[in-house]
Amino acid sequence: MTELAAAGPDAAAEIIARLTARGQTAAVAESLTGGLLAAALTAVPGASASFRGGVVAYATEVKATMLGVPRDLLERHGAVHPDVAVAMAAGVRRRMAATIGAATTGVAGPDPADGQPVGTVYIAVSAGGGPAGDGGRGDATVRSLALSGSRDEIRRQTVAECLRLILGRIGEENT
Repeated sequence: MTELAAAGPDAAAEIIARLTARGQTAAVAESLTGGLLAAALTAVPGASASFRGGVVAYATEVKATMLGVPRDLLERHGAVHPDVAVAMAAGVRRRMAATIGAATTGVAGPDPADGQPVGTVYIAVSAGGGPAGDGGRGDATVRSLALSGSRDEIRRQTVAECLRLILGRIGEENT
């Protein structure tokens, strides 16, 4: 919890401020974080100027139907995979008509899932439209995390790291 408290509010406020100043928007797709990422962003006063919304795609099927994650990818690798995180981020960006899409997927515990140990997490950010043939994935960045702690600590650390990734990506933009 201290990890999110240290990084989360400041990073979330900076994200909202930068996006709002640029006339840009963000949307999130969450699995293991179950809405915590959206909650961190919407805790910022004025978030409605740049936060479009989110999808809590906890079930694998929802990742396919709501976010357009390819079913063959899910069947081959399960829901805990870097390409799934990228597809989730691109899918929510596209579905919510946002400038930036961010996603979280992983295993918070208490038990392993999809052949992955507890603490295995993938976060991704998708920005821009990308070339015509990319399926709307845009320019994506994905990070692999190996976290430790309780279920709650893993989820909160994931939110803090995803906020940092979003902030880093919008800091790279030349707009």
